[in-house]
Order: sequence, then C-alpha cells, then structure tokens
Amino acid sequence: MPTRDRAPRLQHPLVPLLFLLPACIVLGSLVLYPALKAVWMSFTDYNLINAPHFVGLANYARLWSDPAFWSALRNTLLYLAVVVPVLVVAPIFLALLVNRSLPGIAFFRAAIYLPVVTSLVISALVWKWVYEERGLLNHFLLATGLTRDPVAFLADPAHALFAVMAVTVWSGMGYYMVIYLAGLQAIPRHLYEAAEVEGVSRWQQTLHITIPMLRPSIAVVAVMSSISAMKVFEEVYVMTQGGPLDATKTLVFLIYESAFVEFEMGYASAIGVVLFAITLVLSLLNLRALRELRR
Repeated sequence: MPTRDRAPRLQHPLVPLLFLLPACIVLGSLVLYPALKAVWMSFTDYNLINAPHFVGLANYARLWSDPAFWSALRNTLLYLAVVVPVLVVAPIFLALLVNRSLPGIAFFRAAIYLPVVTSLVISALVWKWVYEERGLLNHFLLATGLTRDPVAFLADPAHALFAVMAVTVWSGMGYYMVIYLAGLQAIPRHLYEAAEVEGVSRWQQTLHITIPMLRPSIAVVAVMSSISAMKVFEEVYVMTQGGPLDATKTLVFLIYESAFVEFEMGYASAIGVVLFAITLVLSLLNLRALRELRR
C-alpha cells in the first residue's frame, strides 16, 4: 500500500524539474548571472573603485577606433584559421593509426594523450624553454644545418604567434583523437566487411565509410576547437605576454589586460561581449556547414 501511495507523487510532471533544480541554480549563479552582468557592465564605465557609471554605447564606439582591438581580433582570427583545420583533420589520422591491435599500441595512445592531462601552464613553460635561443629546437636546427643562426621563435613578430599555435595544437591533439577514436569504434564492422568483399581498397573505405560516419564527431571537434582557439590565453600569458609588439595579443588576453591591468572593467566587458558574439556565429556556421554535408 505505501508503494502505491507514493507512485502517483513520483509521476507528477514537476518531479523531474525538482531534480534539475540544483543544477539550474548552480548554472544560473555561476554562468547565466555573470554573463548577463558582463553584458550590463559593457554599457558602463567601471574601474573597481567607483560605482559603475552608465555610458551607453561608448565602450563599443571605442572598440571601433581602437587599433589594439583590431590587432587582437586579427590575431585571434588567424589563430582560428590555422589551428582549427589542423585540430579537425590531424587527429583523424592519429585515431586511424591507434585504432588497431598492434604491439605497444596502448603505450602509443597514452603518449599521445599525455599532453592533454599535463597542465597547460607547465606545457607552455617547457615549450618556452624549447623555443629559446639556446633551446632544444634551435640546437637541433643548428646541428642539422637547417639554419646558420638561432631562430627567435618568441622574439620575432613573424614567428611568435605560430610558435604559440604549435603549443595549442600539441596540447589538444590527443583530446580530439580520443573523440574520433570513440566515433571509429562505433562504426558497424559489417560495413567494412562488405566493402572488402566488393574489393574496395582501404583508402576508399576511409573516404566513403569512415569519414561520412565520423561526421557527428567532426562537428563536435570543429565546434570545440573553434571555441578553444577563440579563448586561447594561458599559452600567450606564459610564453609571450602578448608580445613582441602585440604580435601574439589575442582578444582574451586583451580582455585580461583591460580588466586587471588597466582596470577598465566596462571596456573589457564590451570586448567580451563581442568575443561571445563572434564565437556564437562561428559555432552556428560550423554546425550548419556540417549539416549541409550530411545531405
């Protein structure tokens, strides 16, 4: 009898909402409220000392005429254009490589994934040492005769941003490889067996079976890597501090600099709102493009 009495109560339509309530409270207080607060602050002049003063669209007008903003935006978009294609395509080949029963394959998988679980700050410090004038990379280049003089990887504006990009690719490759590996193992084996019976080559199987079946995983990786490239910060902060000559200053680093160095919280919030809008548009475009490919 007690079980019968409780059953109707548990089937009430509000019961699932009660289970979701704690998560909604946490997300609302830690995500939604700060986001709305940032949007409101973008219309104010606030320096952490005086009370926020409403200035309307003044911060956005300042963005339009600020060379530092356009330079940071250009660096961020270049980062996006270079890093995302690499992180979308290269992990597919790594996943195909490790998705085999070979001796030592478990160690190889762990080695590729190791940078993912390594602190990004530690990775950036190690790579900063590698890139130094007397670092490991210059030592290799000089020893092999590929260059006569040490390369200023982080001191030359022409090389610095690409050197930081390499760290982002290195640290994220294993993570996206695991996503593709899960997608590969979800592909029905009978599709490959039927292709082998028809005499289809391995390369044709990859093009006509593997890649189409990996489209959901590709969509996930494209969106996640785009967001990661747009919000890059740790590598820039540790390795270059936005230099040399602002060559590696991205939008997120500009937000940090405006908010916590110059204490212009309203202006930093305006940059953050613009960054959010760009990230949202790019994510929607990625999803739409991949949806069109499915047709």
